[in-house]
Parts: sequence; structure tokens; C-alpha cells
Amino acid sequence: MLRGSYWRYFDFWLMGAVIILIIIGVTMIRSAVAGNYELTVETPIVDRQIIFGIIGLVIMLVTAAIDYRMWASLSRVLYIGIIIALVSLNLIGGALFGSARWFQTTLVFIQPSEFAKLVIILALANFFAKRLGEMNNPRRTIESFFLAMGITVWVLLQPNLSTSIVLMVLWFVLLWMSGIPVKHLLIYVGVGLATIVISFPILVEQGILQEYQLRRITNFIAPDPNARFGDIYNIQQALISIGSGGWLGEGYGLGPQVQLRFLKVRWSDFIFSAISHELGFFGAILVIALVFFIVIRCLYAARIARDAYGSLLAYGVATLIGFQAMVNIAVNLNLAPATGLTLPFVSYGGSSLVANMIAIGLVESVIMRHKALEL
Repeated sequence: MLRGSYWRYFDFWLMGAVIILIIIGVTMIRSAVAGNYELTVETPIVDRQIIFGIIGLVIMLVTAAIDYRMWASLSRVLYIGIIIALVSLNLIGGALFGSARWFQTTLVFIQPSEFAKLVIILALANFFAKRLGEMNNPRRTIESFFLAMGITVWVLLQPNLSTSIVLMVLWFVLLWMSGIPVKHLLIYVGVGLATIVISFPILVEQGILQEYQLRRITNFIAPDPNARFGDIYNIQQALISIGSGGWLGEGYGLGPQVQLRFLKVRWSDFIFSAISHELGFFGAILVIALVFFIVIRCLYAARIARDAYGSLLAYGVATLIGFQAMVNIAVNLNLAPATGLTLPFVSYGGSSLVANMIAIGLVESVIMRHKALEL
């Protein structure tokens, strides 16, 4: 049972930044789908995002109220559970549709891979926290790699390359934060890069790396300058949207790129471009600053945590939010190939929003318990 004294350490600044980002996201989603009958009436995604935000806020507070150390004892159960969910999804999706990433229910779509990110943070934090003095032993690194791959491989088979990359980045960062010697880390980076190069043709041949994913990489490296439509259309329109926004933007609900629907997937993957177009440079900087602030608060939680497990949890959440935001914005600016990763707390997506709110709840729990209670 949570004692009231813990709540005096609750980080309201962190929660406030998250809420502001959600409000900005809902506001921009409303502008992005204005006049679109399918998205405003048949599938009212603005209303859904508001509901997901409220549910996520409640779950975040509940998660904060629970001692984060309890999740260490449950990490194995959660690990097995998420693997069962991913395997079931792959089998059902493969049998019915060729691929699938969501469980479809009467009201919502549930994307297990979003919650897999949380589970891998919990599992790896528990693993490394118990072995902090043993990380100079390559055996521990190999064990942690296979622990991460136990989840990653099923996400990769969906196929969902972008989330698989996120999972491996989480493994790498937590491995680094666990105190592994730098020379070992550099060796593993070299081995990893060599493995990617060698296995790339195999991934293509086996269909794990899909044709559309190859086109995204090819068009990023060597885009066709004469192409007006097709694979580079979305990126072209994103750059036009950002460039035409200027300092103050075209005005909320007035951006032609958004309102005339030249910008595609403007409520999700390219919502940053929509923000830049209608709210301008200052609106975009505000979003970046809020995400940066959230990451900084997570890193602060990692620094003040009472134990290694709490510290690694906070480092994992900081990496999860920071990396996804960085990649999403880089894609919008044509600094990275299109990935499908959303902008945390801003882009439309119920599973993503709720999972990120749970992650913030974990960080809040670490902050609230960074000191022993004064009796």
C-alpha cells in the first residue's frame, strides 16, 4: 500500500510536459483530419486519442503508485506473456492476412509490439541489475543479447523492422549503462555491424526485409530527382510542409498542405511536418523542447534512483522516448529513411500512447522512492 509521503516527490513537471504534448497532439490530429469523413465520423480518431490519453493518464498514476521494484519479480511472467502474444499474432496474422501487427477487438486495435518495448526494458533492467559486477564477462553480454532477441525476433517476423531496431537500441544502451568495459562495447559494435552486412541478403531472400522497406532505404540513399509521385512523395510533401511554415506557420487549420491533404499520414508519421506547417518554427521548437525536457527528467530519475534496477528502468524509458522522437523528426526532415515510428505522445495511436504513459509512470515511481521515508 502506498503511503501518502511518497507523493511529495512526484514529478509534476514531468507529468505536465507529457500532458502538454498530448494536448498538442490531439489539437493537431483534429486539424489533420478536418473534413475527412472516414476519420472523423466512421472512425473518430480525435475522440479515440482523447480517450486513450485519459486512460493513459490514469494508468500512469496507478503505475507510479506501485513500487517499481515489484516489476522485477514479474519481469519473467511479463516476458513470457509478451512472447506468447507476439507468437499468436504472427501465427494468426500469417494464416489470415500474410502479416499482422494488431489484435483487432470490438472497440480498439491492440499492438503488442508497443508493449514489448516496455517488457524488454523491465526484463533487461532486472537482468543487468543482478549482474553489475559481472559485465566484463562476455558470457553475460551473450545471455543479455539472447534475452533481447527472444522478443525481437518475433517483432521482426511480423515484419516490423523499425520496432525491432528500437528493441535492439534499448538492449545496447542498457548494456552500456550496466557498466560494460568500453573496449568490449566497441568490439560488439563492430561484430554487430559486420553481422548486419552479412545477413542483409539473407533477410531479403527470406522475405523478412520486405520490398517496400528496401525501396525506402534505396530512395533515401539515392532518390530519383525526376520522381513526382511514388515512394518519395511523402518525404517531398513533408519537406514542403516544413519549409512553407516559416517562423509562425500558416495558421492552425489553415495550412494548405494539411487541409488539402497533400501531406499524407499527417496525423501519425508526419504530424511533425503538420505542426511545422501550421504552427511554424516556434511550434516545432516547442514540441522538440518538451520531448527534450521529458528525456532530461528521465535521466534525472536515473541519476537519483535508490538502486541499479530503478536507474536502468529510467535510462531505458529515456532511450525509448528520445530515440523514437529523434528518428521520427529525422524522417520528417529527410535525414533518415522512413520507418513508421511515431512521435511520442503526439502522433495518433492508442497502444503507443498508453505504453508511453506506462513508461512515464515507471519513471515517476522511481523518483517517488528515491529517498527512504522519513518516519
